[in-house]
Amino acid sequence: MAPQDLIRARYGTLPFDPPEEIAPALAALLDRRVTRRYATRDVEEPLLDTILAAAQSAPSKSDLQQYSIVVTRDVAKIARVADWIGTMPWIKDAPVLLLFCGDMRRGQAACTLHGRAHANNNMDTFLNTAVDAALAMGMAMAAADAAGLGTCPISYVRSHIEKVGPLFRLPEAVYPVAGLTLGWPDGRAETTPRLPPAAVIHREAYDDAALPAAIEAYDALRTRQKPRYPEVHGPVPEGCTWSENAARQLSVPERFGFRAWLRLRGFTLD
Repeated sequence: MAPQDLIRARYGTLPFDPPEEIAPALAALLDRRVTRRYATRDVEEPLLDTILAAAQSAPSKSDLQQYSIVVTRDVAKIARVADWIGTMPWIKDAPVLLLFCGDMRRGQAACTLHGRAHANNNMDTFLNTAVDAALAMGMAMAAADAAGLGTCPISYVRSHIEKVGPLFRLPEAVYPVAGLTLGWPDGRAETTPRLPPAAVIHREAYDDAALPAAIEAYDALRTRQKPRYPEVHGPVPEGCTWSENAARQLSVPERFGFRAWLRLRGFTLD
C-alpha cells in the first residue's frame, strides 16, 4: 500500500501528507493488525526462539532488564486462562501464550550476589519493571508481524492475577503485565482506526483544546460497538460509540485488588 493509503486506513482520514516513499519496516508498522483468529499450525521452536530474541533486543531502563517472559504451549493451561477471562474463547486457538512479567527478583538476586542490600523496592521500580516488560512485548509483536505471525495482547490476565500467578508459578517480586497470544493468522483482520493526531500528539506543550472536537469526529468515524458492562450500565441495542464505551469501562473499578496482590508478593510501592 502507498503511504497515503496506510495513513488513511490508520486514521480513517488523511490528517497529514506522509512522504511519498517510506521504508518497508515502517509501512509494516503502520499496517499492523491484532490477530484473534489462529490457524491450526504450530510455531516452530527456532522461529519462536528468534521472536523471543527480538523481544530481548528491546531497550531497558539502565540496562537492568527487569522483566521475564513465561512461554507456554500447554493447551490445558492456555484454555484455563481463556476460561477465566470468559469473553475471549479464541485464546484457546493460539498455539503459544507468552506472559510478559515485571521482574524485580533478578535485581534482588544480583544485590545478594555482591553483598549489597536492594534499596529500590519502590513505586519507581514497579514502573520501570512494567515499562521494561511492555517494551519487550512491543518488540515481540513487531518481530512476529515481520515473520508473518499474528499476536494479540491480553491485559485481562491481571483480572485473574490470583489464579494466573500460581498457574505459572510466579515467585515473589514477579508479576504479570500482560499476556500475548502468538500464532499463524487465520485470515486478515481489519485495520482499527486510531484517535486523530489532534487528540494524542502535542507540539512543544500539552494542549487538549482540540480534544472535544476530535472525540466527536472519532466517534462518528468508528462503527458502534457492543456495549461494555451492560450488567452495570444497562443494554444499548444500537451499540456504543468509542467514547461512551470508554466511559462505561472507566467508570467501573477494575482490578482494585492488584495493589494488594503486589504488596503480598514483595512490592512495597512506596
